[in-house]
Amino acid sequence: MSSGLSIVLFPVALGIVMLGLGLALTVDDFRRVVAYPRAVVVSLVCQMLILPAICLGLVLVADLRPELAVGMMLLAASPGGSTASLYSHLFKGNVALNVTLTAINSVLALFTLPLIVNLSVAAFMGSDRSLGLQFDKVIQVFALVLIPIAVGMAVRRRRPGFALRMQRPVKILSIVVLVVVITGALLGIKDELAATIGAVGLVVLLFNLISLAIGYAAPRLLRVGHRESVASSFEVGVHNATLAITIGLSPALLNNSDIAMPSAIYGTLMFFTAAAFGFVAARRGSAAADPTRQPTAAA
Repeated sequence: MSSGLSIVLFPVALGIVMLGLGLALTVDDFRRVVAYPRAVVVSLVCQMLILPAICLGLVLVADLRPELAVGMMLLAASPGGSTASLYSHLFKGNVALNVTLTAINSVLALFTLPLIVNLSVAAFMGSDRSLGLQFDKVIQVFALVLIPIAVGMAVRRRRPGFALRMQRPVKILSIVVLVVVITGALLGIKDELAATIGAVGLVVLLFNLISLAIGYAAPRLLRVGHRESVASSFEVGVHNATLAITIGLSPALLNNSDIAMPSAIYGTLMFFTAAAFGFVAARRGSAAADPTRQPTAAA
């Protein structure tokens, strides 16, 4: 599959993922998230403040070349995406919390992502090139996320038995389609990836592992429940690499394949690291009762 075809098919893959999530959600899921805001606040602080600072530290310690340094900061500034919700769905996190966090992060990223990337470009590359996110593209993203979820939730409400039967097939289909589409996109820049992975691969891996760890540990330290902490870990630790790759490669935005490389490498590694974390978290959640879990509305 060509990288161009992958880009065309990605909205289809995203729609399938979101439809599957919608089949598993009810309105009560969102009401519970609104009632327990602590996990939302902790996750957003980790996502918006702590991770960019940690990423900057890793970039400076590793002394990356300018384009790769900007690419790492672009990755850190990118919000969580559909993959975070998918992993939370697979490993019994609070998916409604993921959906809520993704929505909030997407809105905040309209302001924080251009700011962080523009400052990074100026600091590392000495360029006055600016980055803007077009309003119509933002609307398209929201439509791709919200409409399939709304359809899935409507089916769940009107035909709950059918929705329950379809959850597993749709989940499997979403995994297969995502793997095929992302693999096709990466094949288009495989030579650049091979040449770059030695320079930035370890930094990307460390950033991913630290993000997953902080996303889980910070809520747990503040006595947030296990399912909500799992959701937070995936939301904080699984960034929207596809968005970052698109911004890096797009002729209308940064138009620099080197800047896209950290996100491309991350987009491959995170499937394995997130899956490993998910299995560990699932075993931890089922091994014993959760003595620290209490209503997070107390925050």
